[in-house]
Amino acid sequence: MSDQNRTVNMENVSEQQQIRMDKLFSLQDAGNDPFMVNTSDRDTYAKDITDNFEKFEEKTVCVAGRIKSKRGKGKVMFMDLWDVSGKIQIFSKFDDLGEEAYAGLKKWDIGDIVEIKGFVFRTQMGEVSIHSTAVKLLAKSLLPLPEKFHGLKDPDLRYRQRYVDMIMNPEVMSTFRKRTRIISEIRKYLDNENYFEVETPVLNTIAGGANARPFITHHNTLDIDMYMRIATELYLKRLIVGGMERVYEIGRLFRNEGMDTSHNPEFTTIEIYEAYTDLRGMMDRTEQIVNRCCMAANGTDEIEYQGQAISLKLPFARMTMIDAVKKYANVDFSEFMGDTEKAKEVAQVLNLEVKSTDTWGNILNTAFEEYVEDNLIQPTFITDYPVEVSPLTKRLEGNPLMVDRFELFVTGRELANAYTELNDPIDQRSRFEHQMMLRDAGDDEANEIDEDFLTALSYGMPPTGGMGMGIDRLVMLLTDSASIRDVIIFPTMKPLDK
Repeated sequence: MSDQNRTVNMENVSEQQQIRMDKLFSLQDAGNDPFMVNTSDRDTYAKDITDNFEKFEEKTVCVAGRIKSKRGKGKVMFMDLWDVSGKIQIFSKFDDLGEEAYAGLKKWDIGDIVEIKGFVFRTQMGEVSIHSTAVKLLAKSLLPLPEKFHGLKDPDLRYRQRYVDMIMNPEVMSTFRKRTRIISEIRKYLDNENYFEVETPVLNTIAGGANARPFITHHNTLDIDMYMRIATELYLKRLIVGGMERVYEIGRLFRNEGMDTSHNPEFTTIEIYEAYTDLRGMMDRTEQIVNRCCMAANGTDEIEYQGQAISLKLPFARMTMIDAVKKYANVDFSEFMGDTEKAKEVAQVLNLEVKSTDTWGNILNTAFEEYVEDNLIQPTFITDYPVEVSPLTKRLEGNPLMVDRFELFVTGRELANAYTELNDPIDQRSRFEHQMMLRDAGDDEANEIDEDFLTALSYGMPPTGGMGMGIDRLVMLLTDSASIRDVIIFPTMKPLDK
């Protein structure tokens, strides 16, 4: 590296950073540039050794990872080395390494990435350690890590610099390891049940499949506006028409909406569709997914979430929306079924916000959201939804005002949403037309008419059950995470200069 480049690189750096850079330049000048090392001879992970000391005692191993602490003086030094599996202590002596290697080791900084060869032993204090016989610097950390006793605590900075968060807070790595395990368990269960995993378009010409505000982008070659998908539903049901019978997709959705502890503009969901079953079949699938994922992540189906004991043992509770509102708001909407004027009177008593386009079903749903949701701590399927809020769902037999739908609630939050899918193309068109009326009245979250989807339904879709679940919210529940940002590796953040 030239002196000119070094001068440029050293502008506007802290004193500690400049000290570290000077160490790097010294190594480079001596022909020992750590950034020219391309690989490592690592053959063992820290946790393998600490969990199986008897197997590794006195054996020579090679480990690699980041220095998280360093202590000692004179001719003896201890370091804590962390790799993806955890921590192991490194013991080094001048007499074993020799003058040159030991002098280089003394210049290492906390945060440096290193390789250690040595034999496994237990110290007089009883700690499983590696007695180093050869050491190598693999990458120089030019920025100091946060102070070890306080770490990285500022939530905003943790999410912006997730890489530092993961270095300083081992529980973060544990959360994302569990997330991987949860998604793997979902795939294993559905693959064993003969589902096809598929990928559907992220860029859509129509924002359909959910009531949500989309992100809009522009395709230069086609010169058309396109939407980032808000749901995968309509494409997956096309595949049911095509004969796949059992399909699922795990992927990102994008909704241009608010942000809070349970909402991020881009988030991960799974949607599954199965021909020749209905809502009851989806209940069974949903219970199995949640219970199996809990066991895979925690080894038990009795967990704690933010201080509340949660039982994910099967089966989960079931309650209709009308019964739930009757229980928690003390109003029985079945007594004035379909009577919008009476529902508006009740809304005034319950202090509910009502729009001019709202009907009996909308007001029932609003009463549920305001009076019931927060009370659903243990897993509960809420069934029998009003048709107004379920434009893609089959009506209940004998009651055209209600549809065959459930939402699963746990800890006061929706976790999953499922339907007996509407497969009548004529009814589906009328539902879409009602949604367009709502859009014309100013509801920019209402569905648009998807003519190609209606064409697909017109070829015939078998009776079908479908379910969508928020993967991020499931991970929140199963890792006791208070915010969705804790379970998304790189959550959406406002730029610092805005």
